[in-house]
Amino acid sequence: MSGANQTPNPLCGRLAPSPTGALHLGNARTFLITWLSIRSRNGKLIYRLEDLDHPKVKAGAAEEAMQDLKWLGLDWDEGPDIGGPLKPYVQSARIPAYRAALDRLIASGQVYACICSRRDVETAQSAPQDGEDGLYYPGTCRDRFKDYQQAQAALSPDRLPAWRFAAGSESTSFADGFHGAQTSVAKEDVGDFAIARHPDGAGYMLGVVVDDAAMGVTEILRGDDLLATTHRQILLQSALGLPTPEYIHVPLVVGPDGRRLAKRHGDTRIAEFRDQGISPSRIVGLLASWCGWASPGEELMPSDLIQRFSLDAIPHHPIVLPEDLHLVS
Repeated sequence: MSGANQTPNPLCGRLAPSPTGALHLGNARTFLITWLSIRSRNGKLIYRLEDLDHPKVKAGAAEEAMQDLKWLGLDWDEGPDIGGPLKPYVQSARIPAYRAALDRLIASGQVYACICSRRDVETAQSAPQDGEDGLYYPGTCRDRFKDYQQAQAALSPDRLPAWRFAAGSESTSFADGFHGAQTSVAKEDVGDFAIARHPDGAGYMLGVVVDDAAMGVTEILRGDDLLATTHRQILLQSALGLPTPEYIHVPLVVGPDGRRLAKRHGDTRIAEFRDQGISPSRIVGLLASWCGWASPGEELMPSDLIQRFSLDAIPHHPIVLPEDLHLVS
């Protein structure tokens, strides 16, 4: 099976922050690239808040992310703050749409309820895998329960079953706009994969597939830590009869230790730089230099970069945060 790449016009992208933490330099760089990719071709941008990861959602993070992006000079055409014809633009308010999609998958026999914990899955590993979170799921709960309610009854009241997609032997392929041709067989690479841990299917994997189709998103640009995830999303798109957008995955900004940015690498929050009185043009200029569009020290705003934008200029390796990064004059 290949991604259908049925990408209707007009060109539409999305900025989709999750309120699980503060926006940092790495997030901001990816959002800047997303914004420029769409704006440089006169496309439409949607702002969608992806707040389904409930245990990790932090109070005030949603408002701060929007404030940070606006401060950096990024804008959008539709979103929770300005509305639009496809509202709501907050995932926690879109659960009925996920339930409808889940019902279709249940009716076709392509998903099932699973009570396995992460420890259960880790224990079942026969060898190291490159699958979801480094784990392979062999289908332990396939045909184990007649329905979700029976699976729920097998758990303590404080736990919920997961919904898993029953992976077949078909392959998925797509042409990534940055990394080129990609092919995978989910059954071999990750096994049956989780799409949600919510009775109504409200989870990242199912939610983004449903919302991208409903909102007419034709291009998804994000970090390449999600490159493998795309194959699972293509399987869901095919199962639901939804179009496959174009995908572009760009390298991350990492710390000197090679790991994605975190508190251990110092305070790289956009809000912190703003509070220190650093100008947004200085931050955007730094991010642009990491993308090959500006010289070190240039101060620019996103609109200044539209004519400079080029995916080809972006390095094909992670950007390592300098240990001596100093932005305060």
